[in-house]
Amino acid sequence: MKQIYPEYWPQFFTATILEWKPLLHQDNYKDEIIKSLRFLVKQKRIKLYAFVIMSNHMHLIWQPLPRQTLQTIQHSLLKYTAQEFKIDLQKNNAGLLEQFKVAAKDRTYQFWERNSLSIELRSSKVFNQKLEYIHHNPVKAGLCTLPEDYYYSSAKFYATGIDDFGMLTNADD
Repeated sequence: MKQIYPEYWPQFFTATILEWKPLLHQDNYKDEIIKSLRFLVKQKRIKLYAFVIMSNHMHLIWQPLPRQTLQTIQHSLLKYTAQEFKIDLQKNNAGLLEQFKVAAKDRTYQFWERNSLSIELRSSKVFNQKLEYIHHNPVKAGLCTLPEDYYYSSAKFYATGIDDFGMLTNADD
């Protein structure tokens, strides 16, 4: 992990689906998250070091790039993906969409819990602990035997150097 940070340290970020509902069990919703992350990387808004997308939450290690703020990139990711979830559910599963209906002044539906977790990673030791945690999440959940066998994760990139998603930065670069 490089020790030069322009404005922000890398962040360990966790976002959870409302009430831990397993919405992300379906791959098309995981793909929407991937699409959004890829957009943020291509627009040079973030560096993405690691991720895992589980059935009801995701973990990331990312870093806002210059002139970006944590709040802005978090808002972009969560708002975009929520909108895409809603559009798909309106077309394909109105019953499931109703499970995300909320009584709020600013929205009809809510997909993400309001209080996402973001922790600064100020040392290589803590960075590597979070990286291991992210990559072993699917193993711990019984979804695979080896971290690199779980598709919706950066573990394969760290094990083989192959970036199936075209959006990852190695922590050692």
